[in-house]
Amino acid sequence: MTLERTLIVGTGLIGTSAALALREKGVAVYLSDVDAHAVRLARALGAGQEWTGQRVDLALIAVPPPSVGQRLADLQQRRAARAYTDVTSVKVDPIADAERLGCDLTSYVPGHPLAGRERSGPAAARADLFLGRPWALCPRPETGADAVRLARELVSMCGAEPYTVSAGEHDTAVALVSHAPHVAASAVAARLRDGDDVALALAGQGLRDVTRIAAGDPLLWRMILAANALPVAGVLERIAADLAAAASALRSGDLDDVTDLLRRGVDGHGRIPDKHGGPARDYTVIQVVLQDRPGELARLFNAAGLADVNIEDIRLEHSAGLPVGVVEVSVRPEDTGRLTEALRFHGWHVPPVPDGNSRIDRTRAMVSD
Repeated sequence: MTLERTLIVGTGLIGTSAALALREKGVAVYLSDVDAHAVRLARALGAGQEWTGQRVDLALIAVPPPSVGQRLADLQQRRAARAYTDVTSVKVDPIADAERLGCDLTSYVPGHPLAGRERSGPAAARADLFLGRPWALCPRPETGADAVRLARELVSMCGAEPYTVSAGEHDTAVALVSHAPHVAASAVAARLRDGDDVALALAGQGLRDVTRIAAGDPLLWRMILAANALPVAGVLERIAADLAAAASALRSGDLDDVTDLLRRGVDGHGRIPDKHGGPARDYTVIQVVLQDRPGELARLFNAAGLADVNIEDIRLEHSAGLPVGVVEVSVRPEDTGRLTEALRFHGWHVPPVPDGNSRIDRTRAMVSD
């Protein structure tokens, strides 16, 4: 079975991004949404054409969790597709709704791409949103092999990596790695409402990193959290206990508990897989101060390319009120010397890299006038 015609139901960030990725692979894409304006915008972006009842190979349902079951039932009643999948970030409740509504579960493959942005809507969509990202598929025992093959083909065409997991395991996992972190980031960001202008003027990249996801749509996140409430509550209770212990230790002046939390944080952070999918690797991070002007990033990438150095990761930090920014480029330790020499050759001043014992060493390359 080959995926040639796809229906996208829900033209928000995820649905439109999937549509754009599929269009790049030559798939005929049809679009449907209760918001006619969203469909028009997605069409204008080149995501596909409006659905008028054509039968397709696979229908991708990209609507909030409470709506998945009913939308699946409606589509199956119209015989819209040979197979169906969805992209909601919770799985147990939508499957239960589908069962309650009498949906045909043999043609339904529950799914969830672990990708997104803090922005929402079709205007935020990107064809490369899913590249290299895990995409959970949660087929039931009764799910047909043809439906699973079509769902996996869609995941592959979007550039993601399929990961088969049960619905219960999925919801427990995303509570830890997605849902609870969003609430925790929101709790930190909420404190900023009371911050004065002096405090906010001193905000750095660390605060932006911690609070970035807090900019998500509160109403959408309310629906997500409601559908995964108990697993998320359990994670938040454990986070709250750690924070309460840290606060108590700070008040008493005995910082052993705080130190223990910081060490466990380092260990936990080190377990986050790197871009290759395995354990986090040791990289040297070179900090490059760039002038805020056209072509500076290109000049940096060109220097790395000429040195035959692969930039493993990159992070950009703007300097508020200043015409410069800091780019952190991560490279393999064995490539540090070549990149350092290349940067010096192309006009940057690079101090010697320290022989640090930490997992990540840093050096700074200053702009040369």
